[in-house]
Amino acid sequence: MTTPPHTAGEGAELLPVATAARTRAALRTLVRPDRGLALTGIGVLVAATVVGLLVQPLLGRIVDIVADGRPAGDLTLPVVLLIAVAAVQGVTTTLGLTRVARLGETVLARLREQFVERALNLPADRLERAGSGDLTARVTGDVARVTEAVRSALPEMARSVLAIGLTLGALALLDVRFLLAALLAVPVQLLTARWYVRRAVTLYADQRVANGAQQQQLLETIGGAVTVRGHRLEERHTERGADRSRKAVDLTMRSVNLVLGFYGRLHIAEYIGLAAVLIAGFWLVRDGAVSIGTATAAALYFHSLFGPVNAALVLLDDAQSAAAGLARLVGVTDLAEQPEPEPGKPEAAGRPEAGEPEPAGKPEPGKPEPAGKPEADGKPEAGKTTPEKATRGKATRGKAAPASVPRQRVASPEAAVSVHAVSHAYGPGRPVLHEVSLTLAPGEHVALVGASGAGKSTLARIVAGVQQPTAGTVTGPTAGAVTAPAGPGGPSVVLVTQEVHVFTGTLADDLRLARPDATDDDLRAALATVDALDWAAALPDGLATVVGEGGHRLDAARAQQLALARLVLADPALAVLDEATAEAGSAGARALERSAGAALTGRTALVVAHRLTQAVAADRVVVLEAGRVVESGPHEMLRDADGPYAALWRAWSGSRAAPHP
Repeated sequence: MTTPPHTAGEGAELLPVATAARTRAALRTLVRPDRGLALTGIGVLVAATVVGLLVQPLLGRIVDIVADGRPAGDLTLPVVLLIAVAAVQGVTTTLGLTRVARLGETVLARLREQFVERALNLPADRLERAGSGDLTARVTGDVARVTEAVRSALPEMARSVLAIGLTLGALALLDVRFLLAALLAVPVQLLTARWYVRRAVTLYADQRVANGAQQQQLLETIGGAVTVRGHRLEERHTERGADRSRKAVDLTMRSVNLVLGFYGRLHIAEYIGLAAVLIAGFWLVRDGAVSIGTATAAALYFHSLFGPVNAALVLLDDAQSAAAGLARLVGVTDLAEQPEPEPGKPEAAGRPEAGEPEPAGKPEPGKPEPAGKPEADGKPEAGKTTPEKATRGKATRGKAAPASVPRQRVASPEAAVSVHAVSHAYGPGRPVLHEVSLTLAPGEHVALVGASGAGKSTLARIVAGVQQPTAGTVTGPTAGAVTAPAGPGGPSVVLVTQEVHVFTGTLADDLRLARPDATDDDLRAALATVDALDWAAALPDGLATVVGEGGHRLDAARAQQLALARLVLADPALAVLDEATAEAGSAGARALERSAGAALTGRTALVVAHRLTQAVAADRVVVLEAGRVVESGPHEMLRDADGPYAALWRAWSGSRAAPHP
């Protein structure tokens, strides 16, 4: 269970935060696989603490020997025992803390892996509403807080709690009146802890939110610096950043004052408890109930509680901060694990019930009957699929494809995609798509064109399965999910956008993200398919060259070719390209278009066209306007129809000579 998401200015809807009960349940789930390690570590720490409690009685024994005027030889045994206690306690404490630390690191690693896995599966539109700053703050600041607590606070807290409980038991064994005197400090300590916790929980949660908002503002300002300067918004963005920074600093100072008040109250409790134990010892010795050595041991026991009690209560600071961070991490993992249906979205949208026919989709204005409609025998109709498409073979995983020909799929009826009455909105009153219906025949290449904001990228993400529609259905390879395998050949769909990432590592490792079992010959064949083999071979170490941050930097065009080569290796039934050639600029766009065309050979494709030359090369062009399909058909037909596409073509081409389709 998570708390409702809240906003942090500028319409951002932050990711949810788990409730305290849900956070505790998640923590138990994380620890459960290592219960044996936890029990062993705690058991060893209990033994170490019990051994350590022998120090105070031995010191009291020494005091009695001296007070009674006994021979110096009587001190030998207590001193030897003190040395033995110190040695045994040191060994067992080290062993126990080591096992507790190992438990913490194991749980922390499991949490990190789970968080990254779930965060990568978050819907794209949900991340966009939250903003990158919120997720970045959780990945960095919150993970760091939890890490610090696990590595330092957890072992110390375990030892402190054990020391407190066993020391109070030892006081009772000396004389129950010593325990009663020591317990006079407990009400002050409990009130102090309650006072602190009630303020710290909300304060640290607000501090995390403020830091996330501050980081989001910095990312937006720095990332859009060119736009900010171009519109002369420097002062506005500077003031906005300053406001969020002031809020973060104010919350930090409030937390500092809270900690100072916390320490002051703890000192009062220590004074009350020690004074009570000393007074009780004076009365008991005067009445002959205990010896001076026993009273000394009781005072030393209580004094030894200063460290564990203060450590346990002070660690509440780290514990509350870590708990706030853990709740934010669990909130993300729960969101990814159990996504809530969007308003108006039919249950199991995009997944037809077993045995039900898939929606065929509405006919689009001006759309001719698909030329590549499959016959009953499953073979592509003549004239639609090129001989190259029809003769390409499909290699299965575990068997390397020939080095000269990357693995490609034969167009098949299962590769068809049907979008039926799909609508989508990013929030109330913000519709982007309105009952869009679209069908992609097997092996067909469809280009989406339209003005900025027409809904092209949203439709592409929905077709790719990255984003769920508010209403309507999508059937075909994407209906199962983006990561669902389409068979032994690879994933059902791959989405390539203009914002590609070059991962840090060797070029070969970067390529194998799409197909881990690919051989070097497979990698070279994929690079050759997208015209990238020449520059890849010219790198200092070829496929072994380290690329990405700290390595060989690839320009936008080469990074995009790398993404297209990964698409070839993944060998999806459906490829979705969302302005995948836009980042190359005019100089490299034509080369990237050729690379994209080669990567799409033999598979069904939906292309959000950045340049209308991509529309010319497509089998069919679909024109979106204000979230609706207004035209659909081959390039030549739409160009000559004097409709929206013809206007776009005239505006784009200008003095250019129209390329031959």
